[in-house]
Amino acid sequence: MDEALEKRLPKPEELSAMTKESLAAAFAGESQAAEKYLVWAEQAEDEGYPNVAKLFRAISFAESRHARNHLRVMGGISSTADNLAAAFGGESFEVDEMYPAYHEIAKLQGNNQAVRSINYALRSEVDHKGQYTAAREQVVAGKDIADGPVNVCLACGHTIIGDAPDKCPYCGATPELYKTF
Repeated sequence: MDEALEKRLPKPEELSAMTKESLAAAFAGESQAAEKYLVWAEQAEDEGYPNVAKLFRAISFAESRHARNHLRVMGGISSTADNLAAAFGGESFEVDEMYPAYHEIAKLQGNNQAVRSINYALRSEVDHKGQYTAAREQVVAGKDIADGPVNVCLACGHTIIGDAPDKCPYCGATPELYKTF
């Protein structure tokens, strides 16, 4: 990281319970705003407003910076191995508790689009758990994961390390509907 930037970033510190709670709420709000603004940028672009889209993207980036600063002060950034373990824990909560409960609520209320959205996320989160586990095993052994593409289905979020499949196993999307990282 650039030394001049590093000097200006907030540092982790001991926090009172109320301050930590406030920063956690701010982190969640800033993160949500950043993502929402990216979606709105796509909508502005689709409607023919490229400069409004640019503004949304720039402010999304700023909101993301705010969220990162809050996370840093809360001590939420650790070693890569610890970060992978925490990511696995988050995915496990989503797979084991959160999405099954949300699925049942949506199903009971007859909201088929919510059921579909939740099912897409749930299936993808299972993949993420396995991917984080494999990555952590490599990092703990002092190795990086193999270089290669990581593909994400734009429709459902299916994530695969390697080439996009001919057909998404979750929603049936073709390879053209995958974003490669």
